[in-house]
This record gives sequence, structure tokens and C-alpha cells, in this order.
Amino acid sequence: MRILIIEDENMAARRLIKLINDMIPKCEIFGNLDTVTSAVEWLNNNPQPDLIFLDIQLADGISFEIFEHVKVTSPIIFCTAFDQYAIKAFKLNSIDYLLKPVDPEELKNALNKFQSGRKAPEITLDQIRVLLQPVQKVYKNRFLVKIGERIQTIAIDEIGIFYSEDKVTFLMTKQGKKFIIDYTLDEVENLLDPELFFRLNRKYISSVSAIKGVFTYSNSRLKIQLENSADNDILISREKMAAFKNWLGQ
Repeated sequence: MRILIIEDENMAARRLIKLINDMIPKCEIFGNLDTVTSAVEWLNNNPQPDLIFLDIQLADGISFEIFEHVKVTSPIIFCTAFDQYAIKAFKLNSIDYLLKPVDPEELKNALNKFQSGRKAPEITLDQIRVLLQPVQKVYKNRFLVKIGERIQTIAIDEIGIFYSEDKVTFLMTKQGKKFIIDYTLDEVENLLDPELFFRLNRKYISSVSAIKGVFTYSNSRLKIQLENSADNDILISREKMAAFKNWLGQ
């Protein structure tokens, strides 16, 4: 079986590939492709795979744009962080729709559905967009933190950055105080208003006010300096540069 992975989060892609390899040891996995551009190029220059795992939000746009440039005949399993209600609606029209982080049992069921030969009804790009549009995302306004035996809340406008260190996620206020929170950084990203916060890389999510400096770096990347952070190696990849600049200048 030939499987194509189109996913812009390296950690999510590695986890998905490991799970697939555990369940289908003899499969051949291509990718990981992380942009609309690279996906279109690959699909135009290679035979259609037997199955595609496709994220919705890629580094350079929404993955639905792929279908506007190339005819995709392969079955697709969507993997994304969209709201559960959109997922339930979309399951009526696709092999499956998995919420990240992908649950192994959900993945197993999706693969079983695919291997059983059940074909989904055809759905147009416009129908996909209509299904997703009604879902209005509600973003988190505050986070709970523990200080000794006391629990308190920190409002979203008091927070400068979120970061991950040694598999622990921290919240840092604009005053430089840091607290451990009970979320992964991927989960935090899905809870935040993207107009207020940006996922710089796999380790950092920043508010606008926490951006102290932005500098050009080698290989068309950017180096970011954050308030209250001693990390001098915070880089933004070439693929995320345009999105970051748009966010910073909005």
C-alpha cells in the first residue's frame, strides 16, 4: 500500500507515520509534505497513492487549494485540529476525519474502514467549505495555574508566551512569571485566538506584545527575540515566514 502524508507539523507527522507503520508494517509511506505547493508538485509528478492523510491547515494555505490545481482520485483521511462538530458533519462524506493528536484506536478504525473497501460519496469543494463555515470557534479567555496549594486564573491578555521544555508546557506572563499548565503545546495552540497568538515553531507560541525583535537569518529564515526569554535560537522556518509577517502586521 502506498500512503502519502501531507502535514505541516513535524511532530504530528512523525507520530502518525509511527502509528501507521505499527498497524500496516508493509506499507510504503511518502512525504511528509508540508505545503500546498509541494503537495501539488508531488501529485502532478507521481502516480496517485492508495491513500492520503491530509491536514487542513498547511504552512502556505488551506489544503483544499490542492484540489483546485490537481485532480485527486485517492481516498483521503483528514487529520486536523478543527472543532468536533465539523468533524461529525464531515464524517458523512469522507473515509474518516481524525482529530489531532490522532488517537490510535480512531486511526485503526479509519484504516479498517478504508481496507474494507467502503467508498465515500463524492463531495465538492464548495460542500466542504459549507460544512466547515458554520462552526464558530470559541477561544480560551483564561488559564488555571497552581501556586503552592492555591489555584488562580491568568487572563489571556496577561500572557506573553507559551513554551515547551523537557516535555512540560509553561505559560509566561508579560511580567516574566512562569507557570506549568496541563496542556501540550499543540493543545494550547488550538485553544488560542490566532489573531492574538502565533505558533513560532515546535517550542514556542507568542503574543504580539512578547515579540521584542525580528531579524533575518540564513536560508530565508527569521530569528525572533522574545521578552523575558534567554533563548537566542528561536527561528521561524521559510514556510512560516509569510504567515508570520501577515500576523505581525495585521
